[in-house]
Amino acid sequence: MAVDETLLKEVLEQIRPNLQADGGDMEYMGVTEDGVVKLELQGACAGCPMSSLTLSMGVERILKEHVPGVTRVEQVGGGADAANDLYDEYMPF
Repeated sequence: MAVDETLLKEVLEQIRPNLQADGGDMEYMGVTEDGVVKLELQGACAGCPMSSLTLSMGVERILKEHVPGVTRVEQVGGGADAANDLYDEYMPF
């Protein structure tokens, strides 16, 4: 079943304020033919050790409930690597 991207984006916009309230955000990167939604976590969410839990128990659960065809949510780009790079830039020793 193809995912209705308009509905998907509407639901993501409803979720977004919850992430922004904690200093984070997300960017929609696309959805695959088999219903895998690709998101890039940003801000405080990008380096948060709880980001995988936020995606699976939060965003993914909500999307599966409200958007037919969504099978999974995956984080792309950024993430812990971005946080480590930022740390290394300011703490080079």
